[in-house]
Amino acid sequence: MNSFARLLRTELARLLHRRAILLLAAAAIIVPTIIGVVLVIDTLPPSDAEIAEAERNVELDIANGYVKDNIEECIADPQGWAGYPSDLSDAEVEERCLADFTPTVDQYLYSPQLDLANERDAGTGIAVTLIVAMAMMLLGTTFTGHDWASGSVSNQLLFETRRHRVWAAKAIVVSGFALVLAAVVLSTYWLVLGAVARSRDRLGDGVLMDCLQMGWRAALLAGIAALLGFALTMLFRSTVATLGILFGIALAGGILLAALGVEGRWNPAYNVAAVITDGTTYYAEVECSPKEIEEMGGDYGYCTEEREVTLAQGVGFLGTAVVAAGAVSLLSFRRRDVP
Repeated sequence: MNSFARLLRTELARLLHRRAILLLAAAAIIVPTIIGVVLVIDTLPPSDAEIAEAERNVELDIANGYVKDNIEECIADPQGWAGYPSDLSDAEVEERCLADFTPTVDQYLYSPQLDLANERDAGTGIAVTLIVAMAMMLLGTTFTGHDWASGSVSNQLLFETRRHRVWAAKAIVVSGFALVLAAVVLSTYWLVLGAVARSRDRLGDGVLMDCLQMGWRAALLAGIAALLGFALTMLFRSTVATLGILFGIALAGGILLAALGVEGRWNPAYNVAAVITDGTTYYAEVECSPKEIEEMGGDYGYCTEEREVTLAQGVGFLGTAVVAAGAVSLLSFRRRDVP
């Protein structure tokens, strides 16, 4: 085993023996598990008793007579009563009135259905991804922040004096650990939900693979987040300083970019979304065309245009940011005195 491999092994052992690291890793596992369990329970199919109650309610509605009255009024005046097109035949009108005004069992069942596509696009998928990514960023900052707080960096440099090798070993270990952990957690999350959806006959063709691919892209994002947290903490030599800067960027970064007139293409939030969702769109202010001015009845100063940030652009943006931060961090580590 060469010296750099031993250095990697040592850094991995140090990572796995940090209590704070283990707590963050546990949080990245437990929180998605809780979210998944709650989702599965909330979307349980209706019980036999609930179905029977819904059927009784349907029978009561039909027996009350107002359903029949509504259907008859719909047939008598389909345009005024129901807003149907005027070109429908009598048979088509009757069919639509019966379908629209006859109560069904589903109308009395209030159990949401497990929809993986919806969870991927607008449900728990985004939430779980962000939770795991934030946990991995905290992991990256905590791992190296402890070294600076305890003063152990100077001791480490006694055994390996080439600082760039120490920096690289730490970066590889923390980002690799975050990438693997996030990939396992997110893949397991979608595989379990996919199995539940399949057991309920709610799994569409190709949906599970799309969800898994989203999880793998999110794992890449988690690895990038851990590496960024590590690089910034190596630069500022303080976990608190790094978290404060990252919090400030997250809180005011978008507002500042908008105030400076920076296009959404360079907004970190859109680029993160592009990585997670395989591309995203945003609206940019542009000059109105003569046709748009004519349609609006005047020039209101600007119009909006939908634009896209692709997956490749998102990866390129985040990769460039991390490489730049890493280069500055490494240069600082090599040249500054270590207490």
